[in-house]
Amino acid sequence: MALSWKLVIDSTNAPAQADFWAAALEYEVEDPSALVQQLLAAGRIGAEAIVEHRGRQIFRGYDAIRHRRLLFQEVSERKSGKNRLHIDVHSEPGGLDKLVARLEELGATRVCEVEKGPAGHWWIMQDPEGNEFCAA
Repeated sequence: MALSWKLVIDSTNAPAQADFWAAALEYEVEDPSALVQQLLAAGRIGAEAIVEHRGRQIFRGYDAIRHRRLLFQEVSERKSGKNRLHIDVHSEPGGLDKLVARLEELGATRVCEVEKGPAGHWWIMQDPEGNEFCAA
């Protein structure tokens, strides 16, 4: 039996990171409003545990996107070194320039171009909080 999993990414602004990565990966931001309402009604959480973001009630400090689940959780410290785990975003054949331009419009920045023999090239980029990822 396969294990259930999600990738949890530390961030300083979970909703903004979820918005960026949902748009970058063409995924959908989760809407936990029904669960939030259920937990509030049952007295399991208080109003201090939630915030509103883009018309959705979300858990304070957390937001997530769906397709493959990525959960963004807020932490107090900023990124301090190179990522040991990163996301690779793949373009359609011949569509790297278009992908990179779209990612930049969403708030990503190019770091450097990497040439790799017969496999072609790709870009190392950073998301709006400085986390490295590859666009290939």
